Amino acid sequence: MRRLRERQEWKFFGALYRSAPSLAVGWWALLILRGLMPVLFAVAMGILIGAVNDEASLTGPLIFVGVVFVSFQILTPLHQLVSSNLGDRCATWMNDRLMDACVKPPGMAHLERPALINDLTMARDFDLGITGPPLSISMDFIASGLVTLVGGIAAALLLTGFAWWAPIVLIVGWGSTHWLLKESAVWRDRNTDEVRTAQRHADYAYRLAVDAPSAKEIRLFGLAGWVVERFRERRHRLYELQWQATRLRERSVIASLVVVAATNALVFWQLAEATLDGDVSLAGVVIYLQAAIGATAIAFGGLSWALDGSAAPAAAVVRLEEAMAPVGALKVGTVSADNMPANDIVFDNVNFTYEAGTLPVLDGFNLTIPAGTSLAIVGQNGAGKTTLAKLLCRLYDPDDSGGTIRVDGQDLTDIDIDSWRSRVTAVFQDFIRYERSLRHNVAPTGADEADIIAAIAEAGAGGISDLDTILAKGYPNGTELSGGQWQRVALARALCGVRQGAGLVLLDEPTAQLDVRGESEIFERVLAATENCTTILVSHRFSTVRLADQICVLEDGRVVELGSHDELIARGGRYKTMFELQASRFVELDEEGEEVVYDTLG
Repeated sequence: MRRLRERQEWKFFGALYRSAPSLAVGWWALLILRGLMPVLFAVAMGILIGAVNDEASLTGPLIFVGVVFVSFQILTPLHQLVSSNLGDRCATWMNDRLMDACVKPPGMAHLERPALINDLTMARDFDLGITGPPLSISMDFIASGLVTLVGGIAAALLLTGFAWWAPIVLIVGWGSTHWLLKESAVWRDRNTDEVRTAQRHADYAYRLAVDAPSAKEIRLFGLAGWVVERFRERRHRLYELQWQATRLRERSVIASLVVVAATNALVFWQLAEATLDGDVSLAGVVIYLQAAIGATAIAFGGLSWALDGSAAPAAAVVRLEEAMAPVGALKVGTVSADNMPANDIVFDNVNFTYEAGTLPVLDGFNLTIPAGTSLAIVGQNGAGKTTLAKLLCRLYDPDDSGGTIRVDGQDLTDIDIDSWRSRVTAVFQDFIRYERSLRHNVAPTGADEADIIAAIAEAGAGGISDLDTILAKGYPNGTELSGGQWQRVALARALCGVRQGAGLVLLDEPTAQLDVRGESEIFERVLAATENCTTILVSHRFSTVRLADQICVLEDGRVVELGSHDELIARGGRYKTMFELQASRFVELDEEGEEVVYDTLG
């Protein structure tokens, strides 16, 4: 039973019931009735022939045949409608469970854990027609396979009227084909890790070809042929793997033929002898002969490709529900974050690794950030700059191997998560561009209109659009913004958070799509708007970095230099080297067309 409950098919049928209990029960009832119809029709025909042979009244037998025949015609389309409805309900349930599993954990490690990516991809795309037909369509294929199986078993059991051993022999004979052909894995191994990886790679190439964000580079660099070829190769590999999982092996086929031929020969031989000896009537011969032939369905019904394709995502959702919660969990604190940070934020020997067995991103990290000051963090890619922002947002907790982050002397993990996050506002590199109005982009959870307008002005986003204009094409009167305009909107979002009470401002490459002068101007505005806050800036542009009170240079997850711009230049270390490498010059034309030389460092 434990192994049975672990099968993905079991999890799928459980998902059907959990998504719509009454509809699922009705679906199974109709499935069984459909499976019994061929057997009932065989019985009805046998009774009719017996009545003709005995010259008895045909009224009852004909009515029986008619009822069975009409029921058989009605049940199929009715079951198809129920299957489609149940498929939609189950797909909705699975999507809801997946969204809960992704959103409910307070952290985000579960969304970045490589071991969960294949399951997450499968569960996310299962009903989009990418990995197979939508569930509303697949349910009819699944039902057809199970109807065939039920019909085969029912036909075999009907033979108990002839001999008690006959159904056992036929069920064992035809049923053994499932076991003998297990090498072919007709219902297994079509969704292994290797298959799912091939599917993910094929989908990636497909999205490169059809999505707008990649269109410019695909055309500019002449990559169209490469993208199509990559998709073809990955898709071909996917089909090859699925073919290997479903093709029939010679030995298994021969063994199946031998077993099936022997068991059927025994039953038919005994039935022929009984008929010749007069032990079975003409009606009985008709019924049992149809039943023996109908038992062949056992070999071909049941766990079809459609069930495999639908059960795998359902099992993935169930696994993700179980796996994501602990991975994305954070330590639960109860201390209020009101007025924090008032004194300082201290990183004390903090260690952090994204996944066990990988290199640490932060290794004995120590840093003190006085409250109300601005700190710029610089360093090479991979030095741990963005990780610091994630830790401060409580999206991750430091490793248990030692080290703490303290806010005003209080361990950050002891502070209530929601209370702390209400004190933090941020602009990340990959900020969200909501397909909503400017008002809701600046204040997604709502704010006073005066605060929204002031935040837009402070971010230099005035005049971009009206507050109620949708910032996306495809909507009535909607508009699209440039990358630089979007970054100003994202900055306005953070500044609106300050007006709503945030005390810590995190800026992770907040102005990468603005020119040097625009970035410097924006950061000066941000510093003015957040003068009573603790501001942490991650940036590669030293024209902005130099405006911070303190500059922290990260290398290999540790602080290697700390001080003001002037102090670090005077020290002549890594910061000065990076600063001088970026100290280039460029030429622009002023309004009169004259050349003006600007220093990229302001």
